[in-house]
Amino acid sequence: MKSVTQFLCIAFCSLLIVSCKDSASSSQITDVKVDTPKKSLKKAEPLSEDFKAYWYQGEAEITSYTLEQARYGEIRKGTAVLVYVTEPFLKSEQVKADQDASNNIPVLKLNATKNFTTGIYPYSIMQSVFYPVANNQHALKIACSVQEWCGQVYAQLNNRSDFEVRSHSYFEGEADETFNLNKNILENELWTQLRINPKSLPTGSLEIIPAFEFLRLRHIPFKAYNASAELSENRYTISYPELNRTISITYNPQSPFDIISWEETFISGQGDKAQELTTKATRISSIKSDYWNKNSNADSGLRESLGLE
Repeated sequence: MKSVTQFLCIAFCSLLIVSCKDSASSSQITDVKVDTPKKSLKKAEPLSEDFKAYWYQGEAEITSYTLEQARYGEIRKGTAVLVYVTEPFLKSEQVKADQDASNNIPVLKLNATKNFTTGIYPYSIMQSVFYPVANNQHALKIACSVQEWCGQVYAQLNNRSDFEVRSHSYFEGEADETFNLNKNILENELWTQLRINPKSLPTGSLEIIPAFEFLRLRHIPFKAYNASAELSENRYTISYPELNRTISITYNPQSPFDIISWEETFISGQGDKAQELTTKATRISSIKSDYWNKNSNADSGLRESLGLE
């Protein structure tokens, strides 16, 4: 009887050990991160000879605009500047590459700035877009900063397996946030896609993540909103019904498809000041320049040529 009891005890303990081992193995398998196959990119769009001749001369295109900006229910006078330049980009680090390498991704970068004043205090807004010249995937990175005397806000999107977003603000309800978004069309990237091939711009009923500037200034969630887009010979228009917002970009239909003007209509202001207003930007002048080398006092005349002084 004693031997039978010992046998049963040994068998039971063995069962427990096997069960624990299986449980541990199962736990380890659950914790293993298996790389999911990457979605195959669309075929790269061949660069036209016009594109290469215009964009690969070691210079940026700088274009200035008169700005009528809707803010707090009134129109404010100011200036806007679009700076386009091609450069190599490191996908893993998500920054400009310092050295030539086979795995660099050629991008068309846009730095878009606005400067205007509301009453006594000034606004400064900058949005940056890094978009592959292959025109076969979403922007690799987007950043937006807004500074004014009340404080500053910053948001950055990195294109990895999802859109990874980090946002910082001096407002209590949106102070420091980190979140992911499903990949959708980014309004910011369309400004660079247009310069590569306007005929490739998306049209019809769409879901679009609005410009980061708009999301920050209106304090609305970062997400895709229902939209519709139309393309004519020289104008691209996006409408967001639920945001009561429309933006229209007028461009030269011939290469390099430079942007002549844009308009953005939305409800500006709160309470009694809330009304539908239209922000307008109209081109002043445009130059090609290696501006990063033009940093002496003697180079300030270039700002005059852009109508910025």
